[in-house]
Amino acid sequence: MIGTAWWLLSLGLLCAACNSGVPEPASVEISSRQIRLTIVRMATDPFLSRHSLTLSVTGVTGGQGCSASAELFPDTGNTGRRNVYLTTNGSLYVVGQFDARVIDTHSCRISLSEFRHLQREVVFVGSFDEDADHRWTYFPSTERPEQPLDKRT
Repeated sequence: MIGTAWWLLSLGLLCAACNSGVPEPASVEISSRQIRLTIVRMATDPFLSRHSLTLSVTGVTGGQGCSASAELFPDTGNTGRRNVYLTTNGSLYVVGQFDARVIDTHSCRISLSEFRHLQREVVFVGSFDEDADHRWTYFPSTERPEQPLDKRT
């Protein structure tokens, strides 16, 4: 009987440390561009901090809706943060440690870009990241200043 109780307790503790396979969406509406960004994070390993990330864009421009989605470079261990920037030409950038996406806000088109081709004069809007409780969320720039992508702070 004690062996069974010990085994159940051990299993419970082990499962408490496991990653859930449940999708974790975080979203932001950028009203000036009439667009909504959502990044869904999903665990790909039950024990390690490994997640797939999917970016979805939906918008309404001139009464016409648009939508698109793209798989982002996966979070392979504390590399999931994505900073969001507004460019001078009205595009949005979603920039991670290993990838950068350019979003055309009129067509919702998402394209992969090399870092060297990104404009430097941009406005930081916010970031998708884990909160203190390791939940996936969006932090607007008014709540948290821009964080570097090369390491956890």
